[in-house]
Amino acid sequence: MQRAACAFVLAARAALGVCATGAVATGFPGLFQAWNQVFQVPSSVVPSLFIHFSVPYRRPSMARTLKLYNSLTRRKEDFQPLEAGRVGLYVCGMTVYDYCHIGHARMLVAFDVVQRWLRARGYQVTYVRNITDIDDKIIRRAVENGETLSSLTGRFIAAMHEDEAALGIQRPDLEPRATQYVPQMLDLVSLLEKNGYAYRSGDGDTLFRVRRFAGYGRLGGKSLDDLRAGERVAVAAGKEDPFDFVLWKAAKPEEPPEACWQGPFGAGRPGWHLECSAMSTQLLGRQFDIHGGGADLQFPHHENEIAQSDAAYFPEGSKSFVRYWLHNGFVQVDGEKMSKSLGNVLSIPNVLTKVRPVELRYYLGSAHYRSMLEYSEASLQEAAAGYRRIESFLHRVVELNAGEIEKGEVTGAFTAAMDDDLGVPAALAEVHNAVRAGNSALDKGDTAEATAIAGQVRAMTAILGVDPYAPQWRDRDQSNDAALAALDVLIADALRRRELARADKDWATADQVRDQLNAAGIDIVDTADGAKWSLRDGR
Repeated sequence: MQRAACAFVLAARAALGVCATGAVATGFPGLFQAWNQVFQVPSSVVPSLFIHFSVPYRRPSMARTLKLYNSLTRRKEDFQPLEAGRVGLYVCGMTVYDYCHIGHARMLVAFDVVQRWLRARGYQVTYVRNITDIDDKIIRRAVENGETLSSLTGRFIAAMHEDEAALGIQRPDLEPRATQYVPQMLDLVSLLEKNGYAYRSGDGDTLFRVRRFAGYGRLGGKSLDDLRAGERVAVAAGKEDPFDFVLWKAAKPEEPPEACWQGPFGAGRPGWHLECSAMSTQLLGRQFDIHGGGADLQFPHHENEIAQSDAAYFPEGSKSFVRYWLHNGFVQVDGEKMSKSLGNVLSIPNVLTKVRPVELRYYLGSAHYRSMLEYSEASLQEAAAGYRRIESFLHRVVELNAGEIEKGEVTGAFTAAMDDDLGVPAALAEVHNAVRAGNSALDKGDTAEATAIAGQVRAMTAILGVDPYAPQWRDRDQSNDAALAALDVLIADALRRRELARADKDWATADQVRDQLNAAGIDIVDTADGAKWSLRDGR
């Protein structure tokens, strides 16, 4: 947990200007006292942030049909699982040769929300997300480092799990590693050879005959005839066709013994595409409901998965091994996709020095999963401020209710948004509509109405994985997080006093509140959606 802990401490230090030695925990009571003149709220607000909650939950109505955008058909379709009430979901996970970056984090968040919504609707979900622990990049990195493959992959798997925990990602039901399923991969190659789709090349590799598979190119929207690669690209040695891809790679003398298995196709190791086909069908059956992954995997990885799986299991063309294909969009920096070659990769711990983990999760999940997300510090901070408005409202209700808020029912608008291809932006808009209504109720003294709305907010944010009082956020041993949350309560109350003064045309009081906040290091910007605040150091 060292990397994650370091990230949290750095985040608080950057935000609050305190040392990373525990000064936050001991210093904040004094800070609240010093700022009481500014904020004018009861000191009891601070301990109220740590109260335990009971959380009964009601499922959203399933009267409405869930629609998903199927990358294969390029349209939204009514979701109908193979077996009523059950869903098999497979997502391509990490190739573990380096630390995860926020592009990976976006995929993790996107499909975490997918499986959360499916479960919220009452489906029994078997969520499988693989780990690629044998691959050219892994071998190359291990050789460069002078370490074993298992040492390298074990280290980065542990780091990945730390990042998952930091972002509140629920672990998949099954997390197979490619090296655990080599026998099943060899069985798949044998079946392809039997069906006439696999052949052994002169250099020892075993390849897939792409042109023999009639449906090749449907997922990626690519035509072999249109590409005419055979006229422009020389056929590699041992290949019948330039499009043919590797199923089984022959062992090479310079590769470590760990990267080699004995089998009917000679000593070697599986091709990357083969790995996912074997693991998914072994764990979910020869046909299952949903296959997901990043948009960059659509072609050729997922295209090749379809070709080899269907050629093996459904050579007559009667069906395909996956019903619905889902792909999340890229994260871009300065208009370019993040990549190590461009030097614009943002690691998760690095970004966590700028915002809290829950705020990063909120940011990554705020755009529609299929859309491109353009990363910027400004958009990150704007999202963090949006999340803090949700937190602030719930904290106000907690204070008035002596710490008891039960989850209510999600709203119809929220359900409609999520059922429309997991429309998180519209769902979040409904959350913020509820927050505004709840704050209005509080300002009018209608505690009962505000409490009911708070229950709805908790239910909706729980499905999105950002409920402020969920255990992964509420029970996190981070005094820094709690302090920042408490600040939200204090500042929100000050801003409401300012707004009331402005409404009464009491400009002197309004200016006094603003000046006091500025003196405390808090900048205020008036927008069409109300006043926004930030700490002067950029937090």
